[in-house]
Amino acid sequence: MKIESATQEDLPQIVEIYNQAISAGQNTADTEVLSVEDRQPWFDSHNEKQYPLLVAKEADIILGYLTISSYRYGRKALRHTAEISYYIHFDHHRKGVASQLMESAINSCSALNLKTLVAILIGCNDASVKLLEKKGFKEWGRMLDIVELDNGNFDHLYYGLHLDT
Repeated sequence: MKIESATQEDLPQIVEIYNQAISAGQNTADTEVLSVEDRQPWFDSHNEKQYPLLVAKEADIILGYLTISSYRYGRKALRHTAEISYYIHFDHHRKGVASQLMESAINSCSALNLKTLVAILIGCNDASVKLLEKKGFKEWGRMLDIVELDNGNFDHLYYGLHLDT
């Protein structure tokens, strides 16, 4: 497996992975599948120098992806903080893909001039909670019962990590 920056050609596979999470119903707050065209502006908002979109690949198959995105865009006091998100193809869960993506992202933060990472997730996503805690993230906030999905209401969790820079 290799970790690299996503290219335009990767977008269809990235969207497929994200749509798996939407269909699962508890991994994202999006509730309707998206097209490649729907995700193009999101894709365009990422770049290697400030907010990378990383993919884990074997051959030309994307196993998962991770984004570092602006947190509260345009607010200068938060310029050294970013949001981290990741999604793994269902066929590649429990193979260390998310761990490797996370390690690569955390290692890149110094060069990106980032001091803090924030992950925002749905409270029933136990696998993500375990991964974040394994990587040193701590629960920093919880918004009770605000995520409304077909199978119930869930908390919205905020996990954070102060980086050694």
